[in-house]
Amino acid sequence: MRASWVRPLFLFAGVYDIILGFFFLIAFKSVYDRFTIPLPNHDAYVQLPAALIAIFGIGFCWVFRAPERNRDIAKLGVLMKLAFSGIVLSYAFRDAIPPLWVPFAWIDVAFMLAFIAALAAPGPGTAKA
Repeated sequence: MRASWVRPLFLFAGVYDIILGFFFLIAFKSVYDRFTIPLPNHDAYVQLPAALIAIFGIGFCWVFRAPERNRDIAKLGVLMKLAFSGIVLSYAFRDAIPPLWVPFAWIDVAFMLAFIAALAAPGPGTAKA
C-alpha cells in the first residue's frame, strides 16, 4: 500500500465516517423526521451503528498514519463497506428501504473498491514493473 493516493484515501474515508457517525449519533431524530422514517423503539438501534461507523473512521485514520502496519484495519473496512452496501442495496432493489440510505450505500461501494485497490497496491519491498 505504497501508492501516493492510498494515504489520502484513508484520511478522507476516516473523516467521512467520523463525521457521518457522530452526526447520526446525535442528530438522527431530526434526519428521520425530515425523511419521514419511523423512529425505532429505542435510540440505541441507531446510535450503536452510528458509533461503530465513527469508530471505523478512527481506524481509517490509523490506516492513513501507517498503511502497512494497519492493513488488517483496511481489510475490515472492505468487509464493513460490503456489509452496509450489500444490505442496503439488496433492500433498495426490492424497494424495501427508505431512499435516504441508498446514496450512502453507493458511496460505500466506491470506498470498498478503492480499499481493495489500495490493498493490492505495491507495498514496501515490492518491485515496480
